[in-house]
Amino acid sequence: MFKGLIGKKIGMTQIFDERGAAIPITVIEAGPCYVTQLRNQETDGYSAVQLGYEEVKPSRITNGEKGHLKRNNLPPLRFLREFRVKDPQVAEGDKVTVDLFTLGELVDVVGTSKGRGFQGGVKRYNFRGGQKTHGQSDRMRAPGSRGSGTTPGRVFKGSRGPGHMGNDRVTVQNLKVAFIDAERNLIGVKGAVPGSRGGLVTIRDARKS
Repeated sequence: MFKGLIGKKIGMTQIFDERGAAIPITVIEAGPCYVTQLRNQETDGYSAVQLGYEEVKPSRITNGEKGHLKRNNLPPLRFLREFRVKDPQVAEGDKVTVDLFTLGELVDVVGTSKGRGFQGGVKRYNFRGGQKTHGQSDRMRAPGSRGSGTTPGRVFKGSRGPGHMGNDRVTVQNLKVAFIDAERNLIGVKGAVPGSRGGLVTIRDARKS
């Protein structure tokens, strides 16, 4: 059965269990989403459910998107995402809400991590850096020598070093659903979710639970 939603990260808070222990919670405004298309093996070569999220003015989407949504009499939707699933058990035009999930269920959350810009090796990969004594004045946070002599005489592609950090697609697995507020379309998961406040995330049932 298909279980998936698109939403926005609201922020973090905490709740308390029956023993009084604080539990860190990430609150996500998830849905309502609409099933905009069903992919199948016969026509597309794979099986998936396409969801649409966040109603906008018609002028905010392209004519092609308007025609795509008009097939099922759906409102203009800003975001479209696909979820691979073998047995969807939903139909095009259906409305999907946080009621899909239950308390205590494990989910996977996908988001875009915060961008950090260009960073050095110490921050990006936890390099140790150079000595802090014995006369050095500019090598403390430097990665050090990376050459490999005559053979091959170069640095291999993909080697760890300074470079662009963050702004990547990140999946956090097996987060427990801590609370559900169907009236306000809110779902809370135990732990952290990638991205900044207001960032787009997708939620689906855990694959490795």
